[in-house]
Amino acid sequence: MASPVHARQSRTAVVTGGSSGIGAATARELARAGFDVVLAARRADRLEAVAREIRAEGGAVRAYPLDVTDREAVAAFAEQVEVCDVLVNVAGGAYGVEEVADADPGDWGRMYEVNVLGALKVTQALLPKLLASGDGTVVVLTSTASFTCYEGGGGYSAAKHGAHVLAETLRLESCGQPLRVIEIAPGMVQTEEFSLNRYRGDATKADAVYAGVPDPLVAEDVADAVAWAVTRPSHVNVDLMVVRPRAQAAQHKVHRVP
Repeated sequence: MASPVHARQSRTAVVTGGSSGIGAATARELARAGFDVVLAARRADRLEAVAREIRAEGGAVRAYPLDVTDREAVAAFAEQVEVCDVLVNVAGGAYGVEEVADADPGDWGRMYEVNVLGALKVTQALLPKLLASGDGTVVVLTSTASFTCYEGGGGYSAAKHGAHVLAETLRLESCGQPLRVIEIAPGMVQTEEFSLNRYRGDATKADAVYAGVPDPLVAEDVADAVAWAVTRPSHVNVDLMVVRPRAQAAQHKVHRVP
């Protein structure tokens, strides 16, 4: 017998951070899985480009420019989403690699604002509709940095740990309600913008992060993990999935070839 997740038609999935990288790949994968996708991100032009790709494949998608850190904008966005079965909180990012002694508190605040408070605001706004669906799922995209600190990564680790805490706490608080809370924590993922933003546009330093690493993860690998987790039978909750490339055994243990 098919699970309710697979049996229901026209389920709606909201994906934040959907204009590039993991967010865009997740939107494509969920559309292929039959979801009506609602894309949200700051950059309207990039967002619409992703939406056009999904439509060209026959997928159903709507795109809304959105800054997840703006509570009023988030509330207005939620009003436009009639129903919501799945929310995937991807919007986030890392800014700077300075050590604690030299870090800019503004960078730390910016990371916390988007990775933690942005996910909180969107989740709060859509939670009534997720519960009303009778079979809601919230996904919080964190990182292996949520659990392991490293030099130059204090602000990012702090922010992603906060996102991890958001997911764990919501799961406890919603126990007994028709809601699953899933955390996906990727390790080394090579996308077009993550490291470039972190190194403030320095492409040489950004490329060095992945130099010599055989087959780092790409956005589609994480999107595949998200799609698998949200399409399990309704009674199955994937609390936490850590996804790393084979070449990365731990945060500091990475195999590189000359």
